[in-house]
Amino acid sequence: MADISNPSTWPSLATGDAEWDGVVKSLPDGPPDIGAFTDIPSLRQFVAAAKGQSSLPPAPAGIKEEERQISMRDGHKIAVRIHGPEKAPSGGSPLGVLYHGGGWCIGGLDDEVPLIRRLVSDYGMTVVNVDYRMGPEYKFPAASDDCFDATKWVCLPNPPIFVVSLLIFSKAAENASALGADPSKGFIIGGNSAGGNLTAVVSLLWRDANITPKLTGALLKVPAVCSPVGYPEKYRKELQSWDQLEFAAILSRKAFDLFMNNYIPDVEQRKDPRMSPLLWKTGLQDLPPQVFQICGADPLRDEALVYERILREDHGVKTKVEMYPGLPHGFWSLFPQMKASEKFMDDSVKAVGWLLEQK
Repeated sequence: MADISNPSTWPSLATGDAEWDGVVKSLPDGPPDIGAFTDIPSLRQFVAAAKGQSSLPPAPAGIKEEERQISMRDGHKIAVRIHGPEKAPSGGSPLGVLYHGGGWCIGGLDDEVPLIRRLVSDYGMTVVNVDYRMGPEYKFPAASDDCFDATKWVCLPNPPIFVVSLLIFSKAAENASALGADPSKGFIIGGNSAGGNLTAVVSLLWRDANITPKLTGALLKVPAVCSPVGYPEKYRKELQSWDQLEFAAILSRKAFDLFMNNYIPDVEQRKDPRMSPLLWKTGLQDLPPQVFQICGADPLRDEALVYERILREDHGVKTKVEMYPGLPHGFWSLFPQMKASEKFMDDSVKAVGWLLEQK
C-alpha cells in the first residue's frame, strides 16, 4: 500500500506501474485522451461504436434484472435497473444504489453491471442502477437531483408531506422491501468518477434531510469532489495533481473541460457544494463509512486524498483507501484485460464487503 500520509509524496504516486507503461508502449497513437474529442455527440458516437463490439452478456443464473421508469421531482421519467438474487438470502438482502460515471455527460446503465452482478452473487445484494440525466441536454444540478430522487424512490414509497412538496413520486414507487431488499442488512451507495461525485453529494443530502433508513456506507471510485475553481486556500498547496497531470492519459484537463463546459458551463456555479462537495455548507461530519479507490496518475487524485483525510481526521468518519500508483483515471474500463483492472474490480467488491461489515 502506497504511503498517503505525507502530501509531499503524492506526486510520486503518478508513476510506477510497469504493466501500464507496457500498455502505453504498445499503443501506436499513444495513450487515449478523451480531450481529443471536440464535442459530446462525437464522443458518445465513439463510445457506442466501441461498446457495439462487445455486447453485455445476459444475467448469470440466479440473478434477476428488471428495468423500470420512475418519476423525478419535475415529473420527468428516468430509467432504473434493479438487480437482485432470484432467491433472497435467508438473512435478508442488503440494499445498494449505484451511479455510473462519464463526466456527467456520457455513460449509462450497462457501465456498472459487471460490478453489480458480482455484488448480487457474492453478497446477495439488491442493487438499483440509476440512469440520471446528463449534459449537454440537461444542465447542473440535474444529475445530483435525479440521483437523490431515485435513491429516495427506493426507500420512501409513502413519503411524509414535507417530502411530497419537494418530490413527485410515481404511483408505482416501491419501497426497499418490495424490491426484495432489507436496508437494515446494509444500505450502500456508490459510483465511479462523476458517479463518485454524485455518491458524495447524495451522502450529504441524505444526512442533512435526516432520512431513514440511514445510509451505512459509500464507495467512491476515482471521485471528483471539488472543482479546481473552488479549491479552498487552506488546501491549495496540497492540491497539485491538476498541475502535475494536465496532460494525463484518459482524463486530461482538456477532457475535463469538455465535460464541465457541457454540464455546468457557468464557472462560478462549479463552486456549488452539489458540484464540489468538499465545500459542503453544513460540514462533512456524521457520514457513513466510506471507501475510496484513487488512481495515482489521475488529476482528481489530490482532491480525493484531501477529502478522505478531512472525513477521517477532522470528523472521525471511518474510511479506507485503495491506491493505484502509476495508473490513470478509468484505466480498468478501457483496458479490462490488464491484471490491474482485475484487481481494481476485485477491490471494489471487497470494498462493499467491508462496508457491509461496518453497519
